Amino acid sequence: MPSSSSRTVPLIVACALFMENLDATVISTALPAIAKDLGEDPLHLSLAITSYLLSLSIFIPLSGWLADRYGARAVFRNAILIFVLGSVACAAADDVGGLVAARMLQGLGGALMVPVGRLVLLRQVPKAELIAAMSFVTVPALTAPIFGPPLGGLIVTYSSWEWIFLINVPIGVLGWILVTRYIRDTREELRAPLDLAGWWVLGGAMAGLVFGLESLGKHVVSPGATYLSLSIGVLLLMLYVRHARTDDAPILRLSLLRLQSFRASVTGGSLFRIGLGGSTLLLPMMLQLGYGLSPLHSGLLTFATAVGALSMKIVAPGITRRFGFRSILVYNTAICALGLMVCGWLSPTWPVGIALAVLLLTGFFRSLQFTCINALAFADVPNPDMSQATSFSSTAQQLALSVGVGLSSQVLNVSMALRGATALSITDFTNAFCFMALVSLSAIFAFRQLGADAGNVVSGHRLVLAHGSSAKDVD
Repeated sequence: MPSSSSRTVPLIVACALFMENLDATVISTALPAIAKDLGEDPLHLSLAITSYLLSLSIFIPLSGWLADRYGARAVFRNAILIFVLGSVACAAADDVGGLVAARMLQGLGGALMVPVGRLVLLRQVPKAELIAAMSFVTVPALTAPIFGPPLGGLIVTYSSWEWIFLINVPIGVLGWILVTRYIRDTREELRAPLDLAGWWVLGGAMAGLVFGLESLGKHVVSPGATYLSLSIGVLLLMLYVRHARTDDAPILRLSLLRLQSFRASVTGGSLFRIGLGGSTLLLPMMLQLGYGLSPLHSGLLTFATAVGALSMKIVAPGITRRFGFRSILVYNTAICALGLMVCGWLSPTWPVGIALAVLLLTGFFRSLQFTCINALAFADVPNPDMSQATSFSSTAQQLALSVGVGLSSQVLNVSMALRGATALSITDFTNAFCFMALVSLSAIFAFRQLGADAGNVVSGHRLVLAHGSSAKDVD
């Protein structure tokens, strides 16, 4: 039977992560209403989204060191408080500058809340129960982008945009209380001082890359500024790699990549997330711009993806025990890539039942993939290195999602340019889905490098070689 911590802690962490993920997506629908109320151009208000992502990318690498220095519970609890205060500041903003500053404060809270929440989970849940726990934590990242846009539309239609941020207050207060009551205060002995130089270089690299990727194809800033930002980001990232190889205690240790399971999770997981990150942009746009569905109808249709993701958590432990990480990640990558391609072929002429079934299955297999990737990352990481591993993994995830959104936007623009058109068509979305599916499919090469027994202590899978060739499960 799962321990009480394996049930309670994942729910607390998942609720906090759902609040952060939901807030990150719900604002996009409300930007026109916010811009009108503040008397600003909606394009200028896109800075509210970009500033949040910049703050996330800068402060995520710092999360592991802070958790070791001050304790994971204390940092997680204060991260929730910072996020709530940032939400209240957003609701109180009366100009663009105030909103951008408040969103950056929110970003600081989110940057600490996500990786430290995962660290809390890893330190309090036994590895044998990690799959069941991770299945809860995976759900917010998959469902929040689906709930966000329709919820934002409902709030700005029937209330005022300030409630987009104020709904975080009761959730955050409840989360703060539950963390205080149910989560133990754990920390590792911290000997190394903060690698301030490494943090500045890595934070600058992440900021340059995220800003450049978020600007691709959106015409918010000039193309020259976009490519300059990307170039600076790449240069600083190269400088950080050099710094990390020579510094005794870098802010993020690249030596973690020597662990086969962690390396496969980061490299293969990043490629997979790039493809899937693009779909969060492409699917709503295709349904609304390509097929003329309203935001509400689009949201109701894609809700099937959330249902599939939620249903996965019930069966994930049994699937991983039966097949193991390597087999699941290799074959499920292909299934998810095929699902991406099929999403690009969705049409209003399809029966609603078939479209819903496709999206439900897509959500199920994606959720299974993310659960396995996230659990595998920490299967072989020693406890003293968990804080470093969560910071490293979260930094890679944030960058991969930004790459996915930026790359999918560029593919749409290239497809449209090759047709000599000035407006998007269904063909452009189909091309983009197929391209992003190929990117996700390339993750197979990283997962195939795993051993057959990779992460068995977490998955519960056991292999017995019979006559040196065959393998079968044993309980």
